[in-house]
Amino acid sequence: MTEAPRPKLLRTLTGEAFERPPVWFMRQAGRSLPEYRELRTRAKDFLAFCYDPEMAAEATLQPMRRFPFDAAIVFADILLIPQALGQEVWFEAGEGPRLGPLPEVAALAGEIEASTGRLASIGETLSRVRSALEPERALIGFAGAPWTVATYMIEGRGSDRSGARAFAYSQPERLDQILEVLVEATARYLVLQARSGAQVLKLFESWAEGLAEDVFQRVVVKPHQEIIRRVRAAGVDAPFIGFPRGAGALVDIYADAVPVQAVGLDTQASLAQGRRIQAGGKAIQGALDNLLLREGGSAMDARIDALIEGWSPGPYIFNLGHGVLPDTPVAHIERAVRRITGK
Repeated sequence: MTEAPRPKLLRTLTGEAFERPPVWFMRQAGRSLPEYRELRTRAKDFLAFCYDPEMAAEATLQPMRRFPFDAAIVFADILLIPQALGQEVWFEAGEGPRLGPLPEVAALAGEIEASTGRLASIGETLSRVRSALEPERALIGFAGAPWTVATYMIEGRGSDRSGARAFAYSQPERLDQILEVLVEATARYLVLQARSGAQVLKLFESWAEGLAEDVFQRVVVKPHQEIIRRVRAAGVDAPFIGFPRGAGALVDIYADAVPVQAVGLDTQASLAQGRRIQAGGKAIQGALDNLLLREGGSAMDARIDALIEGWSPGPYIFNLGHGVLPDTPVAHIERAVRRITGK
């Protein structure tokens, strides 16, 4: 019996390098695709969409049918965890997420065990996708990292995070308690995802910018270390990708301290920084500007070539520095993926 081919993405996460790196795009499933927009009309709201395994699996698979991506990422949202912990979450059309008042820490902590059950449908989505996905293509599960999720929980919406940073200084003990709840709930959620078919786990620290080094260590590095420790203690060995977006020079500290197998790099990352991380024994992922993908053309082609030339001598996963923008032409995605893969 012939053994199924091992996904290129997984091989990269164990240190292999390829002349043409594996590729997937953050937010590859979503509003840039007309078939997604049609599917979205069938759900009563965005959260109902995320919790519907049939619809979420379809959204996850749509870009895999269009493009030769090496990995699918489960269609979900980083704010499912606060909702599962009992904080009110909803989405305003054209404005994004809104959250109700922040519950007391004791109330949040009391919902940790129940929260995993409330997220069971995401496990079903992963199982459906894994059964439909070709064996040579990897499946990624993910969660919002504790600091990023906490910023929404504290401020009640997306913002410049100044309120959450002030909270970190004015109420440090309370913030640490919130982060501890989120670490435990997130670790359990990621174990659920791995046991449901996710082969790679990603931590999205979407709002890592603007943090002093000591705060970065406290609210980013330590929670990431602890999540991975707890996931490993549960017997899960799926590789981790950590993405401290906006952290700038502090990404080097993150790469040295957090036991991820790959570090996601954003648009500002230099080629030299990526090479340093690779030299330290980790893969890197990134870092095409999503605005450049939207604009397309020869400038996009040149940047793709420069990233591949600069980073492909080491283990490298091609991706964006942030997610695909909703108004990105499909033709530009096709052109970019064709240039990366040769397909």
